[in-house]
Amino acid sequence: MRHLLRQLFSSFHSSPPVMKPLIAVVGATGTGKSKLAVDLASRFNGEIINGDAMQMYRGLPIITNQIPPEERNGIPHHLLSCVEIEEEPWWIGRFKQDSLRLIDEIHAKGKLPILVGGTHYYTQAVLFNDQLVDADQDSSDDDPVLRDDNSDRDSPTKWPILDATPGVMLQKLKEVDPVMAARWHPNDARKIRRSLEIYLQTGRPASEVYAEQQRLKQADMARNCLSLGVGRLRYPTMIFWVHSEKEMLNSRLEKRVDSMVDQGLMEEARRMFDFSLEKKKQGDPVDHTRGVWVSIGYKELAPYFDALYKGFMSELDLEALKRACVGSIKSATRQYAVSQIKWIRNKLWKAIADAGATDHLYLLDSTNVEAWKETITQPSEELVRALLNGESTPDPKSLSELARTVLSAKEAQPQRDSTAYMKCITCNVCKKTMQGSEQWDIHINGNVHKRALKSAAKKAARDAYLRKRQDSLTSDVRPDISSEAAIKEDAG
Repeated sequence: MRHLLRQLFSSFHSSPPVMKPLIAVVGATGTGKSKLAVDLASRFNGEIINGDAMQMYRGLPIITNQIPPEERNGIPHHLLSCVEIEEEPWWIGRFKQDSLRLIDEIHAKGKLPILVGGTHYYTQAVLFNDQLVDADQDSSDDDPVLRDDNSDRDSPTKWPILDATPGVMLQKLKEVDPVMAARWHPNDARKIRRSLEIYLQTGRPASEVYAEQQRLKQADMARNCLSLGVGRLRYPTMIFWVHSEKEMLNSRLEKRVDSMVDQGLMEEARRMFDFSLEKKKQGDPVDHTRGVWVSIGYKELAPYFDALYKGFMSELDLEALKRACVGSIKSATRQYAVSQIKWIRNKLWKAIADAGATDHLYLLDSTNVEAWKETITQPSEELVRALLNGESTPDPKSLSELARTVLSAKEAQPQRDSTAYMKCITCNVCKKTMQGSEQWDIHINGNVHKRALKSAAKKAARDAYLRKRQDSLTSDVRPDISSEAAIKEDAG
């Protein structure tokens, strides 16, 4: 009997676990993430989970860039168009909870879950087990640090200082958490507010919370528990980074905005503007700093609708304003793409590297959409097939020249001290505050700072001369000729 039990026990532990794979598709807006997700779902019996915060809102398919129904190929899309415009935005905790539930349900049906989206801190929370909080979180929506569905959404009511000006909040933060106060730019109200909110909610400085999380992370890495550790991948995961060369992507984004205008962008934005006006009349104004109200398209067109309704501009001026607003949408879209790529290069890459899983990230070059089959379809299908069959996969750098260039640069980049890197530094000469050593180095080597130094030196020489001249008049001593010559030269 004992021998039989040993055999059963050994058999149980030697049998491979049931594989529950996950495909994630990330990348900047306009690179083709949605198309790739549909292609893979169609080929491998998959279902798609939307990971874009803006695309969760219902009734605004153009502004939020939702994939049209006719392009979904009948594939189920979850968490898409599921939130009303007046609803509270989803916190990261709720998104993670619902996504994990959906992944389990899709697995239970014997299908492949594919997580796709551009709100990368949403997708990152799903990818990694017990994802650590990050003091440097930045996003276009609500700051997710420590945020979940149990958080108190009435924080400003409980602590009115959270609705104060950035200067007032920063002063309070300096009192309770000088480490975090030194880290944030004085105008970065979102991060200042979040650090102060963490202190008010927990009774502990945010810097202490982050430091504790970092200690846990380092301890976990020392134990080398690859499957259960903090920050490790939850599932056997393959991450596709759909990427395009900057110049080509910018051109594509310009055309896409023009297409959005043709498809009805103005009408959607006007409905949002009318809704906002009505809520204001009812004494219940919307918060334009949260949710779908920060989406690119609405806020850029708001000045146009404001001028249109007030009726103080001519038709020619209104048309010029409209063109300027559309130009602002294009500019904001380009900037958003840059921020998304920056997140992948820094935040996501760091999380993947910490998990020892950089070989799970595959960059697919979508610069030339005419070569989609060769550069996207073929390699992605081969990689997913290898994942599902438990086969070895190639070096991610081998897929393309762009992949080799970008990923090699990331691998060669040394890890930096994020605390020192992000600390705010104020230039007393220029009266400007920079966040981090990189911005500081750029500033002190720039022409603006150098001109300010020369100007400050001349002013100091002039002030010194005037003081000396005043002293000479008082003591009947002739002023220094060299100083007088210097100030005359400056005046000339």
